[in-house]
Amino acid sequence: MGRDGSMTEYTIDSQYLQEKMTLRVYTPKNFSPLYKYHFCIMQDGNDYYSMGRAATLSDKLHKEEKIENTIFIGIHYNDKYDRQDKYHPDGKKQAEYVNFLIREVVPFLDEEFPGYCMGRGRTLVGDSLAGTLALMTAVKFPNIFGNVIMQSPYVDEHVKEVVQSTKDFSSLTIYHTIGMEETDVETTEGARKNFLEPNRELREFLNRQPLAYTYHELDGDHTWGTWQKDFERALLKMFGKE
Repeated sequence: MGRDGSMTEYTIDSQYLQEKMTLRVYTPKNFSPLYKYHFCIMQDGNDYYSMGRAATLSDKLHKEEKIENTIFIGIHYNDKYDRQDKYHPDGKKQAEYVNFLIREVVPFLDEEFPGYCMGRGRTLVGDSLAGTLALMTAVKFPNIFGNVIMQSPYVDEHVKEVVQSTKDFSSLTIYHTIGMEETDVETTEGARKNFLEPNRELREFLNRQPLAYTYHELDGDHTWGTWQKDFERALLKMFGKE
């Protein structure tokens, strides 16, 4: 199937993660350095392209002129254990991964593409643990990442602590969804957890903060079937033309 935009792979030899990291970058049709673009930075990048249909949605929404100029950037993990290490709040490479995003990915994108070079021009996207990573990074560095799309994020006491100790939410825009069937989710380490209740608690807290906050409970479970159906609405909310 033909694509309107074009996909290019870039490699960053990360000093923080001590590995070569691939960025799969999808630029829309008629991409030009004369325009400025929003950066939509997706953890679980290959999943967002294959199951989330990010490139297809980019083609559709740009063609229909429903979203501002947006470049999609997908960053993937090696396997589920590597994903746990990089995205989990207590993952042993989480700090290094955040450094990689802030000190390697952002400068690379700012140099390579015509972005806004400020927090509101950069959105972090993720599902499940990747959504947790997006939230925790943005609340700590809102001047670098001003927007979050998190679908069914994993929320534990550590996550709540970090969010609740955040002093200023005013520069953030957050899109947050959870499936109503997510009461018994199997996690990477094999334990089963209720995702719905902690997400509702997080909503209670975020609702009281001075930020642009959107929350939806979806008919669905902790799978891509649920997230894919929701992703177009998320993109329209975050990048939609006023």
